[in-house]
Amino acid sequence: MISQRALCLAACSVLLIGAVYAFQKPFRVYPSLESYDQIPLPPDWQESTEYVFARLMYPQHPYARFGGHGRGRYGGGVMMDWREGFTSWTQDYPRADRHFAAALRRLTRVHVRSVEQPINPDDVDDFYNWPFLAAGEMGDWLLTDAQAKTVREYLLRGGFLLLDDFWGPEEYARFDETMKRIFPGRQVVDIDDKDPIFHMVYDLDDRFQILGSWAMPRRGGYGGGFGGGGMWQRAAGTVAHWMGVYDDHNRLMVAISFNSDVGDSWEWADEPSYPEKMAALGIRWGINDVIYSMTH
Repeated sequence: MISQRALCLAACSVLLIGAVYAFQKPFRVYPSLESYDQIPLPPDWQESTEYVFARLMYPQHPYARFGGHGRGRYGGGVMMDWREGFTSWTQDYPRADRHFAAALRRLTRVHVRSVEQPINPDDVDDFYNWPFLAAGEMGDWLLTDAQAKTVREYLLRGGFLLLDDFWGPEEYARFDETMKRIFPGRQVVDIDDKDPIFHMVYDLDDRFQILGSWAMPRRGGYGGGFGGGGMWQRAAGTVAHWMGVYDDHNRLMVAISFNSDVGDSWEWADEPSYPEKMAALGIRWGINDVIYSMTH
């Protein structure tokens, strides 16, 4: 369980974070790939809080699964402006974000806003206001040199980035193209079992692959999750890796779940057909990441 020192550091961090939030940009909802921008806002979405879950917006790789190489949404042929949503960075958004925010509020003493905040790396004046960022579909991102420099500076100043949901060698190669642009001299490594990230609030010694809803068994065989489509093949033969990038002081700056879909474990946490053990691991991993980012 989390130490008393970590709790004190987290409390101090939250106070500082609360002061920073007074200068942050207002909340906005973007169109989502999964049309979750249509879900109602929580009743308390305007409440002033000490912590906000922030999602990294990013431009897409030309060969992205969603919207790349002239394919548009799911191959529709119309390229969308990533700055206006409806591209890969909005996968699972905002439903996963709000479920995780609710879990973080319920399972810790962090006063979390019930709605998320998408953050544009081109908006440098605002970017450094958010100490924790998460992103998914990392086989689809392609930051510019200027954006990579901003993210690198953000991380070296103490920021934290959680990356998730990319599978197999092809998507890893696209992920690594941008990661090398951010940190050309640093390696992505497997996180050691003894690393504090696995032991902040929850001891995560028993880690396993977290599948997306699209890979869940269905009556009569496998299908594309709850909606059909056969995407389960994306996970076939893959092995989960919990990876990261460290700074010169052995602080984890980037936490990476490769060959797992943590975002879906948040998104479908309230769906009876989704395995509870995967939802529990995904939420606990996210909570550990948040508390780690406050205390390291």
